[in-house]
Amino acid sequence: MPMLTDPSQKYKPYTPLVLKDRQWPSKTFTKAPIWLSTDLRDGNQALANPMTIEQKTLFFKQLVECGVKQIEVAYPAASDTDFNFVRGLIENNEVPDDVWLQVLTPAREDLIRRTIDAVAGAKHAILHMYNATSPLFRDVVFRNTKEQTIDLAVKHTKLVRQLTEECTANYGTKFIYEYSPETFTQSEPDFALEICEAVKTAWGKAGLGDERIIFNLPATVEIGPPNHYADQACVFRCSIENFCNKISEREKIIVSLHPHNDRGTGIAAAELGVLAGGDRIEGCFFGNGERTGNVDLVNLALNLYTQGISPGLNFSDIQSVIDTVTQCNDLPVHPRHPYAGELVFTAFSGSHQDAIKKGFEAQKIVHAAAAAKGEPSYWNMPYLPIDPVDLGQSYEAVIRVNSQSGKGGIAYIIKQHLQLDLPRKLQIAFYQVIQAISDREAREVTVDDITTAFRQTYHFGGSKYKGRLALRNFKISTQSLIQTTDGSGDESDETRHFDGTVSVDGNYRVIRGDGNGPLSALLDALRTHLDIDLVIREYSEHAINEGTDSKAASYVELVPANDRKSAQSWWGVGVDSDIAGSGLRAVLSAVNGAIGDRVLPELKLSVGFNARSGQADVSTAIVNSLGLVLPRRFQSSFFEVVQRHARDRGGEISYEAVTELFKETYGFQIDTTSSKIVLASHKLEQLSEGRRQITGGFVVSGELKNVTGVGNGPLSSVLSALHTLIDGSLSIREYSEHSVGEGTDVVAASYVDLVYEVAGAKKSSSWGVATDVDITTSGINAVLSAVNSLDVVLRKGN
Repeated sequence: MPMLTDPSQKYKPYTPLVLKDRQWPSKTFTKAPIWLSTDLRDGNQALANPMTIEQKTLFFKQLVECGVKQIEVAYPAASDTDFNFVRGLIENNEVPDDVWLQVLTPAREDLIRRTIDAVAGAKHAILHMYNATSPLFRDVVFRNTKEQTIDLAVKHTKLVRQLTEECTANYGTKFIYEYSPETFTQSEPDFALEICEAVKTAWGKAGLGDERIIFNLPATVEIGPPNHYADQACVFRCSIENFCNKISEREKIIVSLHPHNDRGTGIAAAELGVLAGGDRIEGCFFGNGERTGNVDLVNLALNLYTQGISPGLNFSDIQSVIDTVTQCNDLPVHPRHPYAGELVFTAFSGSHQDAIKKGFEAQKIVHAAAAAKGEPSYWNMPYLPIDPVDLGQSYEAVIRVNSQSGKGGIAYIIKQHLQLDLPRKLQIAFYQVIQAISDREAREVTVDDITTAFRQTYHFGGSKYKGRLALRNFKISTQSLIQTTDGSGDESDETRHFDGTVSVDGNYRVIRGDGNGPLSALLDALRTHLDIDLVIREYSEHAINEGTDSKAASYVELVPANDRKSAQSWWGVGVDSDIAGSGLRAVLSAVNGAIGDRVLPELKLSVGFNARSGQADVSTAIVNSLGLVLPRRFQSSFFEVVQRHARDRGGEISYEAVTELFKETYGFQIDTTSSKIVLASHKLEQLSEGRRQITGGFVVSGELKNVTGVGNGPLSSVLSALHTLIDGSLSIREYSEHSVGEGTDVVAASYVDLVYEVAGAKKSSSWGVATDVDITTSGINAVLSAVNSLDVVLRKGN
């Protein structure tokens, strides 16, 4: 059957109350009400699978931890499970001294007795009795008159008084009495007042403080707007005052509100009801309960909190509360549930994200100023009525990205997770990267997706994301071009010289360039050595952190040198403890985006006439390729070798050719079994007076010779052994060593400058080099490396 075109033929509107002097609409909140959790009773009875005793106990402990002081734990007469649960709380001393256990019973003698038995021995208990008062229930369900309904409430109130007094005498339990005219909002206001007045008289001992009687006004079924409930509460409040004929009598009554959420206005009804005079609210965490649920105590409490009023409940770790409630109720908390839902602090919309990002930036400044003045740091944030941190949440989920998101939200995530405050044009450029991912994947883009895409796009964040070009080290020097002589005091014009090592497709290369600053000098070097012709269109920077941990973040936009207004540009990002270093890294980051997979020209050293490269460049090439730091005289010697080699090649030599030439010249890291003299084995022994003896097998022109030599150390003993194999004499002019590598991969590198003298020939010398895990062996092999580079004369007969 479809919805009616005229629903007035089936449904009647609520009957509004006529109040000429309403006071509640102009009132505001000044304190929190008394909170009563009915999760374990009203909430539990609404579950498809009611909680076990273990689950109820866990839930009870969570309520206590949150600060709830009045907890309706059960309808003990309904089942042995509920009765035993209540007894277990008491007998196992689970109830703190300041917590009141509330138990519910209908107006039936046997059930009342069973209920009081359940709480016997508790320190504090609230006995909550009810009977229905609305015409629908009187006439249809129970078929009672008004008089019979009042008599039922009065009779059983007197019984409650008698039995609770006996329990107090026998067990010391202190009681508060609560009465509910069930279906209050559907009852005639005057009749609800009449029956409550009769109950108050029957109880006969309403007093002050803990002696007050509680009248609970349940919106058993929500039938009207929240203002109607407030009016009803207000009418009830005023009638109680009139009944007692003294304003002070109101102090003997706790007006308790029990809204349900059938119309979706339970929160508003509770709040307006408190403004109208309510003192206490009964509800459940996250709004569990019959049909559409009871009013949500978490929501109400945090509404007060955001108005600067302490709610008396602690949700500093709201996720643990959510976990407990969902575990016990076996019901999820909706992702959009106020304060608790997974998405309540999340913005997907681009405009919302931009507002939040700007809000955080502005608030940081405002809070700093307030702190300096000793003033409170007020929370004032677009779209976030409460600081998630107060609830134990982080800002990580505040901005999440999908196809509807904007550049501001993405920039916020980058700032939060990478500490980079992107310039607006870079935000736009990177937004297009993320938008492409979102469109391609057709899903939410995670924080990890965004940060990984940023690192990959701009080659940012370590070797894993390194581009084709990467800075290894650099030196910036200054050179004056024009020296002033007029005494004006003006500074001379200066140029900056970049001299650095750059990894080019995995190979270290030295490049140099000049410019009016470090970045333009690097761009000049790239233009000269790699034919990359780009210029800077935009540059910005900012600091990350402060003090000794401070770093600089730089952002560079590059465009083709011949088209500074180009629609195509490439952005780069760099971070370094040195401001020049961060800018240089940003340039290379952008260059990596510009070159893509383009083939780069082979870098060569120019060592001929008008050479651009010198001895230091050749030495650096060996350091970068082999890890060998050559002694200065060795550098000079090998540079001459390189120059001779390049003489017939136009004065140029590639980096790879330099490395190969070094290996061939000194027999380094190549097969040396065909060399003139090869060490097959050796043994070193310590002699008296610090002398050393080597016994070794030397392969001389393919023949194994066993010889012995003695000296002051390993190398002099080797020379002594070699002197038995050759004519003439060998002497060491220079020796040095260092380690190569780190950790378990470290080896020793040794360098020897060996001089050879033999009759009838000119004195000659040569350098030798070797590496080995054993430093002695590396030194011996360095000697043999030098020997095999010399034209030694083998002794005849050997």
